[in-house]
Amino acid sequence: MPSLTNREIADLFETVADMLQIKGENIHRVLAYRRAGETVRELPRDLHAIAAEGLLTALPNIGDTLAEKITEMLETGKLAFYERLASEVPPGVVAILRVNGVGPKKAQLFWKELGITSLTGLEEAARGGKLRDLPGMGEKSEKKIIEGLEALKRQATGRTPIGTALPIAESILERLRALPGVTRGVLAGSLRRGRPTIGDVDILIESENAQPVMDTFVTLPEVARVLGHGPTKSSVELHSGLQVDVRVLPKERWGTAIQYFSGSQAHNVRLRELALAKGYSLNEHALSPVDKDGKIIEDAPKLFCATEEEVYAAVGLPWIAPEMREDQGEIEAAQAGKLPELITLSDIQADLHMHTTWSDGKLSVREMAEEARARGRKYIVITDHSRSLGVANGLSIERLLAQQEEVRRVDAAMAGSIRVLHGTEMDINADGSLDYPDEILAKLDFVIASLHVSLRQERAQITQRLLNAIHNPHVDLIGHPRGQYIPDREPVDADMDAVFAAAQKSGIALEINANPRRLDLEAPYARRAFELGIPLAINTDAHAPDQFDLLPFGILTARRGWVTAAAVINTWPLERFLAWVQSRGR
Repeated sequence: MPSLTNREIADLFETVADMLQIKGENIHRVLAYRRAGETVRELPRDLHAIAAEGLLTALPNIGDTLAEKITEMLETGKLAFYERLASEVPPGVVAILRVNGVGPKKAQLFWKELGITSLTGLEEAARGGKLRDLPGMGEKSEKKIIEGLEALKRQATGRTPIGTALPIAESILERLRALPGVTRGVLAGSLRRGRPTIGDVDILIESENAQPVMDTFVTLPEVARVLGHGPTKSSVELHSGLQVDVRVLPKERWGTAIQYFSGSQAHNVRLRELALAKGYSLNEHALSPVDKDGKIIEDAPKLFCATEEEVYAAVGLPWIAPEMREDQGEIEAAQAGKLPELITLSDIQADLHMHTTWSDGKLSVREMAEEARARGRKYIVITDHSRSLGVANGLSIERLLAQQEEVRRVDAAMAGSIRVLHGTEMDINADGSLDYPDEILAKLDFVIASLHVSLRQERAQITQRLLNAIHNPHVDLIGHPRGQYIPDREPVDADMDAVFAAAQKSGIALEINANPRRLDLEAPYARRAFELGIPLAINTDAHAPDQFDLLPFGILTARRGWVTAAAVINTWPLERFLAWVQSRGR
C-alpha cells in the first residue's frame, strides 16, 4: 500500500483548493482545503500516528469530511475527489497560477478559450500573440505574462528563503523611509510573519505625498522591470527575480492596511467574520457598517483605524503578534485571554553553539568571545566539530582537550566581562554511535549532538540515532534536529513523536538553529516541543562574526512557535544554566 507523507497530503489539498478556485467554487470551500493543506504541512507529527489515535478531527481546520479524505489518502495513497477534479480541471492549469499576474479567472479563461493546460502552452500562446484578444487582456497584459513566465524560470521554486529576502527588503525600506514626507514604513506579508520562505515582498509606507515614493521605488538600481507604477501602489521585479510591492497610505488608514497586508489570508478571513458579527465589513481601507444582509451601507460613516490595536479592538480582540497570525488557534487564545508573551531578541543572554578556527570557523576562541560580548551576550559555549567530521576539520580527542586549555585561558582573560565555556558539537554517527566516549564528554561544560551524515537513512534508523543521543546523560542539546537546509535539503525522515517523547522524559534540550538556511526546529515542531515542556535553545551556529547577527531569524521562528522566554535555556542567567546542566546527571 502506498504511503503518503504529510507533505504529499498537504500538496494534494492545496492543489484541490486551486482547482476549486479555477472552477469558481465558493471561497469558503476553497479556503477549507487551503487551510487543511497548511495545517497538514506544518504538523509536528506524522498523520499516520494521529489517525491511529483517532485524533484527526482534533486538528485545526480538519472536520469530519476532511478527516475522511485524509484517511482515504493514508490508506490508499490517493484521493478520489482529486482525481474527479483532475478529470474536470487539467492539473497543468493549476501550474499556470504560479505565473505572476495569472489568477484563477485568467487561468480558466486561457484554458476554456484557447485550450492552454501547461506553462509551455501558455508561453507559446503569449509569444504568438494569442492572448491579447481575449476578454480583459490586451497587448500590455500579454507582455506582463511573458515577463512573469521569465521570472518563474529564474525563480524555479517561486519562493525565496527569508535569509535572502529580508536583507533586500530592509535595504529598500530603509531608502524609502529616508525620503522627505515619509513618517514611517514597515515590511508586511509573510516577511513580517517570519515565514521561512517568501513569495514576494510587501512594503507599506505612511506619507501624505505618495508620488516621490513611487517614483523613487521604481527607479532603484536593483529593479529589473516595472510591473506596475500607480499613484499609491507600484510593483517591480528585481534582478534576483523577487517581486516587491510598495503601497503608500495616509495615517488614518495605516492600522487596517498593515493588518490586512500582513495576513495570513486564513487569519484575515477569521477577522472579517468577527467584524461582520459586529456589523462591519473589514478590508484594508476601513471598517464599513453593513446592513442585516451583510451589504455595506454606503452613506454610513466608516471606522478608520490608525493602529493595528484599534483594528483588533474593533472586532473584540487584543492585538495578536504577526508571527502567530496563521489561524492556528491564535484567535481562540486571544478570545480566552491566553495569548503567550512571546520571546524577544532582548531576552537572549547566551549563544551555545559556535565554531572557531579549531574546526571550520573563521575566528579564534578569543575573537569569537569578543564578537559575542560586543553583541551583549553574557556567556557562550565554544562547540567545534568532533573527530568524525573530517570535512570540517573535526577535533580528535587530543585536540579537543588542548582546545579546552585555550578556552579556560580565554575565559580567565575576559575577566568576567563574558564567560567562555567549553563544549562540542558531536556527530551522531551513521551507525548510531556517538563520536566521543562518555569519559571525554564528562570533561566538557556542554555537549551538543547533531546529525551531519547519512541523512537519507530509513525512518527507523535515523530515529534511533537521535534517540541514542537523547538517552546519553552527557548530551545536553540536539542541534538542528531535523537536518534541513533550505531550500536544498529536505528534513530527515525521523519519527518526531518518538523524539519528543524521549526528550520530554530525559529533560534534554532541542535547538532552534537561527541560520536562515536551517531554521530547525521549524516553528510547528518548536511549538509542539514547547507545549510538551521540552527545553529549547536558540543558537546562531556561528562560523564567522557576521553570523552572530542571524539570531533574529531564530527568534522569529520561536515566536511563530508561540515560544516564551522562560522555555529557552539561553535566556537564563549563567548560574541557572550551569545548574540545569549539572542536574542532568553529568
